[in-house]
Amino acid sequence: MASVTAEGQTNIEGRGPSAGPFSAFERMVAWRYLRSRRKEAFISVIAGFSFIGIMLGVATLIIVMAVMNGFRTELISRILGINGHMIVQPVDGPFTDYADLTAKFQGVPGVRIALPLVEGQTLASGRAGAGSGALVRGVRPEDLEKLSEVATNIRQGDIIGFASGQGVLVGSRLAASLGITAGDDITLISPEGDVTPMGVNPRVKSYPVSGVFEIGMSEYDATMIFMPLEEAQLYFNADGLVQSIELFVNDPEGVDGLRPLVEAAAGRQIHITDWRQRNQTFFSALQVERNVMFMILTLIVLVAALNIISGLIMLVKDKGSDIAILRTMGASSGAVMRIFFMTGAAIGTVGTLAGVVLGVIVCLNIESIRQFFSWLSGTVLFDPELYFLSQLPAEMSFSETLSVVLMALTLSFIATIFPAWRASRLDPVQALRYE
Repeated sequence: MASVTAEGQTNIEGRGPSAGPFSAFERMVAWRYLRSRRKEAFISVIAGFSFIGIMLGVATLIIVMAVMNGFRTELISRILGINGHMIVQPVDGPFTDYADLTAKFQGVPGVRIALPLVEGQTLASGRAGAGSGALVRGVRPEDLEKLSEVATNIRQGDIIGFASGQGVLVGSRLAASLGITAGDDITLISPEGDVTPMGVNPRVKSYPVSGVFEIGMSEYDATMIFMPLEEAQLYFNADGLVQSIELFVNDPEGVDGLRPLVEAAAGRQIHITDWRQRNQTFFSALQVERNVMFMILTLIVLVAALNIISGLIMLVKDKGSDIAILRTMGASSGAVMRIFFMTGAAIGTVGTLAGVVLGVIVCLNIESIRQFFSWLSGTVLFDPELYFLSQLPAEMSFSETLSVVLMALTLSFIATIFPAWRASRLDPVQALRYE
């Protein structure tokens, strides 16, 4: 039954002004406005598009951020798996005492591996006849066993021949392009050859292929050859010395703190370059691309939020008489505003949650989805030759996912404020007069 409060307003079964904010009555009315009716079909279509837009926008943001995080993590793990975090090079003279220096660096707290290295470019050829450029890295057999990215990814053969100082290890893509397998010979041609009265003759030498490795990063698998250090010193005319000593540390992000310790351990003038300096341009480009993609994809959620505004404005116009009746029966302007706020916020909240679920499902099955669409289209999606990695990675970050959810909810809630405010300002007399 209807009763009159002390303020002279109508109270319907205790659910009017005396009820608290977001009461059961307000939630019931908001839910009824969300339900589709034949005469409000167009408004329901707009609400449906808003829901789908927010869901797809949130899911796309989560997927793209996860893929870019995975891409960066995989690249760092691959790059730093076979390249040192700190590269020490001589300044006052060649590293002829590299064995002693390596032992000193190995004793620095935080240094995991100290690896003396000889490196050079060559032209490699095999049974296929055609040659291919290759990067030869001369390392000690005991150091190679510490490089798990290589030692644990031997696809053909083994490292026994390499350990004996006779064979070399070849990347899988390079071996495939040259038509060679484990046990075959590979011919290396170095432009820095022997000096003769007739000039410099390129050095040509064949080596047995002890094993074929596959790191999973196409740039390395297609160009890299590992050779025993002593053999590399002879091949590159660097007998008794190394070009650099690479240091692998426990905390790659903390290399700045190790610089003075490494310099003190060297006891001579050295030049130190860390992995961030060597790859600064590459990782800076990745970060810029990641930020730009986030801003662009946020526009999808913004457009969906604008659909909420248009849908609610049309709903307010359609429900003008209902609002007038609610006001004359005692509903306050705040109650009307909360009803329409909940109507729009429900679309944004459910759309955001559905987007999170969709994004998580896609991220967990991203490689299977890539393979399916590659099979469906008959083309190679995410070509390893272009993107360096053989699989599509995805690594979700809780903080980033939470920021996407909060951003989508904030945009959705802000979008509902103006239509809800217009509904609360509607004059019941004017609304009923023209009904």
